[in-house]
Amino acid sequence: MASLETIGLLARAQLEARRLGFTIVLRDVPAPVQELIGLAGLEEVLPVELPRQPEEREERLGVEEERQLGDLPA
Repeated sequence: MASLETIGLLARAQLEARRLGFTIVLRDVPAPVQELIGLAGLEEVLPVELPRQPEEREERLGVEEERQLGDLPA
């Protein structure tokens, strides 16, 4: 279970990442952790990536292969 101490550690990690020119974005964050981030007033410091919904034409499951021109069937 996350605590405010954990949120503080994440905020410090974000500060160091930004000093180095990077940004930490949190993904798949449980609701209780999001609530703690809000309680600490760190929503802008610790951004949470929302789950992306597939577009209408996009397949929900599957893998797209990347090919080189030489890989195309003759």
